[in-house]
Amino acid sequence: MSKIAILHYSAPPVVGGVESVLAHHARLLAQDGHRVMILAGRGEQGDPHITMKTTPLMDSRHPDILSVKRILDGGSIPDEFSCLVDKISRTLNENLMGLDWVIAHNIASMNKNLPLTLALKAFSEKPGAPRMILWHHDLAWCTPRYQSELYPGFPWDLLKTHWQTAIQVVVSTLRQGELANLYGIPPDQIHVIPNGLNIKQFLKLEDKTAAFIEQLNLMAAHPLLLLPVRITTRKNIEMALRTLYFLKQKFPQAVLVVTGPLGPHNPANLDYFSRLLALREDLHLVGAAHFLAELSESYLEDAVIADFYRLADALLFPSMEEGFGIPVLEAGLSGIPIFCSDIPPLRELGGTMVKYFSVSSEPNQVADMIYDQLSNDLQFNLRVSVRTRYTWDNIYKTKIAPLFMI
Repeated sequence: MSKIAILHYSAPPVVGGVESVLAHHARLLAQDGHRVMILAGRGEQGDPHITMKTTPLMDSRHPDILSVKRILDGGSIPDEFSCLVDKISRTLNENLMGLDWVIAHNIASMNKNLPLTLALKAFSEKPGAPRMILWHHDLAWCTPRYQSELYPGFPWDLLKTHWQTAIQVVVSTLRQGELANLYGIPPDQIHVIPNGLNIKQFLKLEDKTAAFIEQLNLMAAHPLLLLPVRITTRKNIEMALRTLYFLKQKFPQAVLVVTGPLGPHNPANLDYFSRLLALREDLHLVGAAHFLAELSESYLEDAVIADFYRLADALLFPSMEEGFGIPVLEAGLSGIPIFCSDIPPLRELGGTMVKYFSVSSEPNQVADMIYDQLSNDLQFNLRVSVRTRYTWDNIYKTKIAPLFMI
């Protein structure tokens, strides 16, 4: 695996959008087996698997850098500029030579520390220097609020100069077009790699939930239907399976998760479970209909069940008999659509706010009901887009890791 340095003006625990992205990149690269170092002006060791080094002159808020920037912002080049470039150059040589890759965030496109920009460009041109990835979140020359600080010629033109040997990365198609115009190069020479979300962190998922998600590849599901019941005949789980069969003809990635264990009081439940597994096989739903009882013999904590409500796109609740109907309340609080059997306790709870079907309805009719609502639900479509395209794990596998094969 490669030795990689990630550069920015500052790093966590300093709070900032680029700092957060940098930390995710470092974590993902380290998890993939690379030897990762963060080199920044400010920051602290946060992950024992990632080396953290600080060199104060890389900081955009270092007093000497701020002093030089004030003069640069007025259109003049101070005498101290070259001295700072030399000092930073020595630091870059000491820390980066011998590595395989350097990823520099915003340094080549922002005027926060122009001595660092020049030093890094000169370093990138040295024989034997690491491959360079320039990661552009912001572009000073394309942002109105920075125009008063920029002037024709050196050193400001560094920020719109194409580094010929570097790989160019931007975070959106807007930035791709802007950078292509700035450099005078075709847009397809610039990689678009968006920022993402750490689903586990953002939703505060339990470790056990995260393990289920990975094992069952639930991030690829759309829709993800939740059936949070014990495995007993009155829950009518076979109808959920048949509904899933028809739904997959319109939503091929549809998935059903049944969270509960076997009902504890009736030995016939074991036979019922066997029949459900056989039905799943007959309907070719292995890999699409998941019984968590197959994966965990232990009781699932309420926190794990709550996690599944936050992950799910809809509640499918075809029960033939209920005394109350807690899942309707839980799904309502979680803000997901509810498709449930039309029995008095559930209608009392859901009123006109949920979709009902008769327990004698044909499964294809229930599947059509689910499809009709979800296919026109903007919130559902955005959830699917985020879950399937904008998780950090997916972005790393499909976008970031391939960079190191160029």
